Amino acid sequence: MAANEKGYWGVTPPISVAASSPREREITTTLMEELRQQNTFETEEESRRREIVLGRVAALVRKFVRDVSISKGLSETAANAAGGKIFTFGSYRLGVHGPGSDIDTLCVVPKHVSREDFFTVFEPMVRATEGATEVSGVPDAFVPIIGAKISGISLDLLIAPIGMSAIPEDLSLTDNNVLKNLDESVVRSVNGTRLTDELLRLVPNVQVFRDALRCIKLWAQRKAIYSNVNGFLGGVAWAMLVARICQLYPNAVAGAIVARFFTIMSKWQWPQPVLLKQIEDGPLQVRVWNPKVYPSDRAHRMPIITPNYPSMCATHNVSASTLAILSEQIQHGADTVEKVIAGTATWSALFTKHTFFHTYRNYIQILALSRDPQAQIKWAGTVESRMRHLVMKLEFVDNLRLAHPFVKGFDRVVRCASEEEAARILQGQAPAEPDVEVGAPDDPEMPCKVYITAFFVGLAVRPKESPDAPPRRLDVSFSITEFVKMTKTESFDPAKMGIVLKHIRSTALPDYVFDPGEREAKVSRKRTKKSLGGKDEDGEGTPNKKPRLSTSSVA
Repeated sequence: MAANEKGYWGVTPPISVAASSPREREITTTLMEELRQQNTFETEEESRRREIVLGRVAALVRKFVRDVSISKGLSETAANAAGGKIFTFGSYRLGVHGPGSDIDTLCVVPKHVSREDFFTVFEPMVRATEGATEVSGVPDAFVPIIGAKISGISLDLLIAPIGMSAIPEDLSLTDNNVLKNLDESVVRSVNGTRLTDELLRLVPNVQVFRDALRCIKLWAQRKAIYSNVNGFLGGVAWAMLVARICQLYPNAVAGAIVARFFTIMSKWQWPQPVLLKQIEDGPLQVRVWNPKVYPSDRAHRMPIITPNYPSMCATHNVSASTLAILSEQIQHGADTVEKVIAGTATWSALFTKHTFFHTYRNYIQILALSRDPQAQIKWAGTVESRMRHLVMKLEFVDNLRLAHPFVKGFDRVVRCASEEEAARILQGQAPAEPDVEVGAPDDPEMPCKVYITAFFVGLAVRPKESPDAPPRRLDVSFSITEFVKMTKTESFDPAKMGIVLKHIRSTALPDYVFDPGEREAKVSRKRTKKSLGGKDEDGEGTPNKKPRLSTSSVA
């Protein structure tokens, strides 16, 4: 770690170089105690298991490269020397992972090993590995990926064929020249590792950065705003925001960094970009983030720019709706932390669970269905990767204030008495109400299964201009139709897969989206509120003035 040539970290001088106050040190101590109580640190046994699994994956990558090399005509000697190396990135490499966290793993291979080989050769090898479960490749994703779980450790595996005939053991990815002649998808994959290493280099105190980031990650997860794919912020973006605050307060302790994170971010004037260092074009012909040159860069609503070359916007998925939700949650966080500093609240108040399934009257339920559990992982991933497009289409619907996607799907199973019933469910011609969790015991009288992943989007209606205004109408049918067309790619097989979208009221939400006892407690409180003349979240005073909603229930 080192400051830049001007003597400080970042693109501007620090706001303060003063040491933290006794109160800030005190709240840092209580913060770390709370993080331990919230189970954000993994055990030593799990840490050792991660290292063992990574060693097995590294050996598997070398075998994969050797097998592909031989199949493409290389000699035994050349195939053995072709190598192959793995690099970790993301939360594991940053040192802020918790129990059950995925390990983002980049598989660097020689130029003669292709992306197609990754899915046709390496994916079956992973599936055949002892202790491997939930193996599924998503070749059509923005960054092609294989998800897997080995010995209980979840991994996201990416491939990067670089311009070398063999991968040396001491390969480093820090040199910009490693990006020469790589396509954009591979550059994105390689830059995951390059970015992680650069972040650790650009913060004045790595341990303070890690402690503060661990707090912000937990908060974002509890508030259901931790998801790049759904248009919120992923781990990389949250890490860059925390790193920027660390640059502005280089001598502050973690509690002070968290407090200043919320204070500064709640007042940030988006779309002013967050930069950790000056952007450079670099020596290669690779596109660099530049709003003066590229119109698409100017369109980013919440630009947070990666510091490594080529610089990219890590938040291009953020929409008008998700920016509004993020801004609201950050402001709530700022209010809570202010109380923590004043001593009128504890850190646990920052980590209370989201209220997504209690906030809206209207929801769109998206069901991704298939007949095979392995195919379901891939199909559900495809549907989820396109959810942000549904949100952006819904934003153009009259009378809709925002569309709020939930950040995860719910995996369930429908058990059917016959193949005919299962086929009708896939086509949306029969109710598809999941009755059991994945892995539930079989029922001899219901031998057929349909695997389902349910996603949800909350619909926030614009308030009425006056109490006497006529009922409003939400016509989301066009948005739904266009979304279904987008999800049904060439790999879609209607005999094995299905997608069903329908509008549901909050009272019809399935029980599995709530924690035990959560729904009953909320209903009891809401009845008390209504009896006192309170208004609901859409600004309606009485339940008989709900907006009319027009939608396609099946697509």
